[in-house]
Amino acid sequence: MPEIQFTPFPVLRTRRLVLRQIEPCDSASIFALRSNPSSMRFLDRAPLVSEAEASAFIDQITTQLKANEGITWAITLTEKEEELIGTIGFWRMDKSTGRAEIGYMLLPAFFRHGYMSEAMKAVIYFGFNTMKLHSIEANINPANTASEMLLLQQGFLKEAYYKGNFYFNGNYLDTATYGLRNAATA
Repeated sequence: MPEIQFTPFPVLRTRRLVLRQIEPCDSASIFALRSNPSSMRFLDRAPLVSEAEASAFIDQITTQLKANEGITWAITLTEKEEELIGTIGFWRMDKSTGRAEIGYMLLPAFFRHGYMSEAMKAVIYFGFNTMKLHSIEANINPANTASEMLLLQQGFLKEAYYKGNFYFNGNYLDTATYGLRNAATA
């Protein structure tokens, strides 16, 4: 995987969406997203409890971006670029294998409109064609059937099912791993 610099930030545009950089002014939207019970239902992470935590989360994303260790886009509607409705990005980038993990979230008001599918197509294209990733991985809670369907629609294949490999909130949880290989490097 060639070394990639995320400066200037790569803004991605689709028919209905603009995927732009997450800014400090997005802290209220990040808080709304990451404290919403429906958005967090299958994330298996503690929800945010304050906008200050959202600001700290944005700082983490910015630090990863500056170090070229990950990239997260704000998902916005074309006609409302200032309003974050979700996030999508690559993290856990392994430059030695050219593999990165994709993560994504959306506010419930925007579920079932095809927005995440549209955003994911653009991000996968960027990952394979600009970043030159060999493969993309997604780890999901197996009960999240909507996420599973999204991944399958994008061409991901189920690679593994791990029983009790994730500990959260006093419970051992299962994880399903899906992968998508870059046809150009296969």
